[in-house]
Amino acid sequence: MTGQGALLDPAVLARLGSLDIKARAIVEGFLSGLHRSPFKGFSVEFAEYRQYIPGDDLSTIDWKVYGRSDRYYVKKFEEETNLACHLVLDVSQSMGYGSGSLTKLEYGACLAASLGYLMNRQRDAVGLLAFDEEIVSRLPTSVRPGHLHALLVTLERLRPGARTNVSKPLHQLADALTKRGIVVLISDLFDDPEQVIKGLKHFRFRGSEVIVFHVLDADEIHFPFERATRFEDLETRDEVLAIPALVREHYLQQLDALITRYRRELGAVGIDYCLLDTSKPLDLALMAYLSSRGRGL
Repeated sequence: MTGQGALLDPAVLARLGSLDIKARAIVEGFLSGLHRSPFKGFSVEFAEYRQYIPGDDLSTIDWKVYGRSDRYYVKKFEEETNLACHLVLDVSQSMGYGSGSLTKLEYGACLAASLGYLMNRQRDAVGLLAFDEEIVSRLPTSVRPGHLHALLVTLERLRPGARTNVSKPLHQLADALTKRGIVVLISDLFDDPEQVIKGLKHFRFRGSEVIVFHVLDADEIHFPFERATRFEDLETRDEVLAIPALVREHYLQQLDALITRYRRELGAVGIDYCLLDTSKPLDLALMAYLSSRGRGL
């Protein structure tokens, strides 16, 4: 990976300065890459334009954009961009794990910051809710000048907290929503999947669109351990000594079953699910968000 695209790599991100700098580099590098790619429909014009829909006034077509992309785009109306976007970030103790350049929490915070930056470009109101077993920080959705900075500063200050209780804050937020919008959950989902899924379905019942970013460390996905290892639960502090060769197959089967369940049951109710490896660049996550946003959210 070279040029702007390299800025999406976690190893590079870890060496950058503040979260503000990281978010700006991620989004601008991503959009620059898309502008040069076949996905011109999601290029830098995405923030201000949408694709032409039969029935639109032909006079609203921007022919300059057509000349660059060979596709018909019309200028977005103000009411088409005022979407309420809620970033929901897990800051429980298990999110503090990291075998590479970034912990899961640092990776998740970079993703949340990048999405906030991207949403701000699209003039969408963006808010933040951080949680462990309780809501630990919350910023209401807003498009006011300075709000993005406040969101980035809040994200920068977050640290791993207590044990996970994903469903409780989800239900609290769902009950508080007064209009439909989009909810983005960023979590390792280390909780009872039945309760997590029930909490996410609550948003769909209230009319909101939902995207779930399931953030896992590369070690958690591939289980590369070879020697006898003492594993510690970061939230309960329980320890177990295991020989990886004896437990690897069972562990990977259980993880695959969990991922399959989330993908199947969330997909059945129209919730987008995206598995993220913290050793991989963030472009997959940003593309997943833009794809969902582009379907008419």
